[in-house]
Amino acid sequence: MAQVVIPDVTTYGNTYSRQAYRNMSDNETPGEIDVDNLNRTRLSDQVEFNEIEEQIRDYVLASLGHPVVRVELVDHQLKVCMDEALTELEYHAPHLTRQMCMIQLTPGVSVYQLPKSIIRNINHVTYKKNLMALQASRGTLEFDFLLSMFQGGTNFLEGLGIGDFYLLQSTMETTRRILGQDGAFEILDGQYLQLHPIPVTDDTAIIEFRGLNSETLSPKLRNWVQRFSTACAKEILGQVRGKFNSVPGPGGGTQLNGTVLLQQAQQEKAALRQELMTEIEEPPIFTTG
Repeated sequence: MAQVVIPDVTTYGNTYSRQAYRNMSDNETPGEIDVDNLNRTRLSDQVEFNEIEEQIRDYVLASLGHPVVRVELVDHQLKVCMDEALTELEYHAPHLTRQMCMIQLTPGVSVYQLPKSIIRNINHVTYKKNLMALQASRGTLEFDFLLSMFQGGTNFLEGLGIGDFYLLQSTMETTRRILGQDGAFEILDGQYLQLHPIPVTDDTAIIEFRGLNSETLSPKLRNWVQRFSTACAKEILGQVRGKFNSVPGPGGGTQLNGTVLLQQAQQEKAALRQELMTEIEEPPIFTTG
């Protein structure tokens, strides 16, 4: 079996800058939002809300009239609404959920074990390999290619213009990709990261993955999640109240607004999706000359 290394995971620039990520257990996620467990809440589970979920819950209940008006929703239903809102945010605005980290590579080791919150949400992995560093061993295709390129004599670069220089750069880039010198990756068994070719230096690899960090969500995004959760809650509440048109009582009983809530929920969801794609995450602008 190939050697497996648990590397040091360090930060790369943005959202996890205040987290000691390497010391976290598999069940902990920076920023409280555990993307790995979205939409996995079961009715039989005891629902516990973290800080950001408590804020969303209070917003939803207040928007529906609580405590003046009774809201027929339990914690599990509110949790489902939050999960749907966060999933919608991640699906429609992937750039807003882009996270990056860095791992330390070990020479001669190609398989690395990463935290679940990273390995299950990887978009891309890159590590710099210099073709001109002669890292290939004697007898390999890379070594033979470099040897034949430099056997042309000492005037290899003589007479090259700026166009030839850029053509050479393009050729070298293509060569790196063909020979695998830029590095490739794959996920093994949903829990291991394998790099190709095998690293030969103690360099670092940069990992781009999806993740929602409540500590870095802007007020605009936080409010969008609150409003979308409210729309989801209206939909569930509308289905509950829609089973009865009215409740018997003094003075002719009470009329329920289940149908109205369902209509409002559908309209608000559509409007919020449009807002997410146009106002929060604007689409690219194309111009023609």
